[in-house]
Amino acid sequence: MRLNKDFFEQDVLKVAPSLIGKFIVRKFADNTVSKFLITETEAYRGEEDLACHASKGRTPRTEVMYNCGGSLYIYLIYGMYWMLNIVTEKENIPQAVLIRGIDYVNGPGRLTKVLQIDKSFNNLYVPNSDIFWIEDNFSKIKIIKSTRIGIDYAGDYWKNKHWRFLLDKS
Repeated sequence: MRLNKDFFEQDVLKVAPSLIGKFIVRKFADNTVSKFLITETEAYRGEEDLACHASKGRTPRTEVMYNCGGSLYIYLIYGMYWMLNIVTEKENIPQAVLIRGIDYVNGPGRLTKVLQIDKSFNNLYVPNSDIFWIEDNFSKIKIIKSTRIGIDYAGDYWKNKHWRFLLDKS
């Protein structure tokens, strides 16, 4: 079952752990369709979260974060890695979930290569896309919470939030 707008139009701290164990479904240019289990996410919670891009306010780069939940926010880091984020919450509440891991692919830069995601996916609306969507997985799972990675610049308070969620594979 495909996740709809109601799933994404919730607080990021509900959506980020709820995505663990769900499937990214990707239809590639050659018309093949593959499913990938989401194993790791991180939550970024709006303008107050100093680790979130929206903490600097509305800019051309972050404009998509102010859309309604379900839009993709894609950006480049280090000039070489695309990052895959899914916007959450209602319009004008800039929150997003960074997808950090799928199946046996760890690392957000690696997974966008496998998924063939680039800037052309920025602002794609997931609930009605025919090339990228999320499906429910009704299996029982366990989730591990941890601190987010690579955000020392945000200060101790924000870097120590347990807003990273991982599939417990034990």
